This record gives sequence, structure tokens and C-alpha cells, in this order.
Amino acid sequence: MTAETRIGLIGGGSWATALAKILSEKNDGINWWIRNDETVEYIREYHHNPNYLRAVEFDPDKLSLSSNVKHVVENSDILIVAVPSAFVHASLEGLEKEDFEGKIVFSAIKGIIPEVESIPARYFHKQFGIPYDNIGIICGPCHAEEVAMERLSFLTMACMQEENAKTLAEMLSTRYMRTNTSEDLFGAEIAAILKNIYAIAAGVCGGLGYGDNFQALLMSAAIIEMERFLDKINPFHRDVKEPAYLGDLLVTGYSKFSRNRTFGYMLGKGYSVKAALLEMPMVAEGYYATKSVYDINRKFEVDMPIAQAMYNIIYDKISPVVEIRILADSMG
Repeated sequence: MTAETRIGLIGGGSWATALAKILSEKNDGINWWIRNDETVEYIREYHHNPNYLRAVEFDPDKLSLSSNVKHVVENSDILIVAVPSAFVHASLEGLEKEDFEGKIVFSAIKGIIPEVESIPARYFHKQFGIPYDNIGIICGPCHAEEVAMERLSFLTMACMQEENAKTLAEMLSTRYMRTNTSEDLFGAEIAAILKNIYAIAAGVCGGLGYGDNFQALLMSAAIIEMERFLDKINPFHRDVKEPAYLGDLLVTGYSKFSRNRTFGYMLGKGYSVKAALLEMPMVAEGYYATKSVYDINRKFEVDMPIAQAMYNIIYDKISPVVEIRILADSMG
């Protein structure tokens, strides 16, 4: 890739807005797809997203905005997909394998594609024929809200082809964003999915009144559970203490910006699942991930008491009070 590499961004939410901010600071001509024509016109006229991270101001000369996803894909060499997993399939509707020939695709999706119960990398490979070497993921620990405030943050680009990871890492590196790379594409994707489930658990416990001491025990157990699951379904030499695994788990489990923790907190406070989802201004990826991981683990049969407890609460409607008490007893 050269300095003339064209970058495409697909998505109009908080993460897409944060990524557009970072990319446009160092790169010209960012192709940005947003589904809503009104949002496209608003950004063109007023230079900020009316729905997410409104404080972020854009230079309109650096953005090529469009509501035509095919146009953005055709005119980009590297594509970043930053759409909630529940809407990825619909957002890319109408695109064919030939549209992605020669493209590099990085996912900022932190969930499983529900239509096919697949992690994003496998979805892009099977649906559009993209070689795994040309597929990557952008991992934390990082919240879009802190990017908007230009607080020092960290991102990991995971891709089996190291040069592709390095290319995007350089594009996303700024004075407030540190980047590194990894070859563990599948492990990083699965970890990004699991940490949302564990963040729901942290929120449930917070809502029930469990304190910091128990939360620390919960997060310690969560990283062990994550490692056990990763080693079973994708054997690979990885250190789960690295930022893309443990760091992302901690920030998602503890941060006030975490929508998954917020969702869990509401469940702990007595909200029904339906009521909590209706109250959420954004998608809590862990809601969908909990069922998908449960279904996947029926094949692998990994011991996952925390993920199982969240499934019991969310889908079997078992009382959070009862379920967390059972979980706490098993951990003690």
C-alpha cells in the first residue's frame, strides 16, 4: 500500500465516528458510508454527526460521504466495517464477491453475525470470498467516547498478514492513539465477543450491589474462562494478558461508557431484558453474543460458568439474584 491508498469506512455509529475522526487527521479523501441520507447531509453542512459524538468536528474536504455502500466499496482499497453485528448483513446487502476482489477488510465489529452465527472474519471469507490474509480486526482497549475527548488510547490491529496490520496501524496512529499489531485474527475476534458477555456479568453484579472485591474476582475468573474457550476452539500461542484480551475485557467490564455493562446493570436493578434493551440508546452486542456463544459451546463443551450464567439470566429468565449467588458460590 502507498500514500495514495484509499480508505473506506462503513458505519454511522459512535465507533465509526471515532474512526473517521482518527483517520481524517492523517489521511485525505476518506470514503465514509452512512445509511441515512439526512445524516450524510447534516455532516456535510454542519461538520459533525448529529447522533453520535457530537463534539467531534470534521474537515469536510477530507471526507467523501455517501449513502451508497457499493460506491464506497468500489472506491476504497482498505475497508473498515464499523456496524453493530446485528446489522452487518443488512448493511452489505446487494454487494457481491467481485465487489471485494483485491480489497482489504478490517472489522470493528464486536459481535457474532446472527444470520449465520459466525464471527466477522469467517462471515467476510464465506460471504464475499475475501482471503483470510486480507481480513483483520481492530481491537481495544478503547472506547469511542474517550477518542472523541482525545484521551490517550490504544488499539490493536490483528491480521494473519502482518503487513496489512502494520499499514492500518500506521493510518490510525496519532498523538493520542497508540497502535500495535497481532497475527491472532480469530482469537482477537472471539475475545472481543466474549468480553461483552463478561461486561454484562459485571453490570449485573454492580446492579445487585456486589462490590469491587467481587468484581475483581469476577474479572479474574472471566479472563481464565476466555483463555479456556480460545484454546479449545482456536489453538494458537497467545498471551491473554495482552491489551487486546485482558485490557479490552477490563475497560469493557469497568467503564461507565460500556453499553454492555450498562445493560447488565439494568438487569441487576430489576429491569426485564426487553425493558433494558428498549432503554439502551445503542446496541449491547453482548445480548446477541450470549446466545451465539452458548450455541457454539454446545459443540465444544468448554466449562464457561460466567457465560452460562448470563445465558440463564437473559434467555432462560432466571433471577439475577439467584444466578449470581450460585456463580459466586462456585467461584468461592
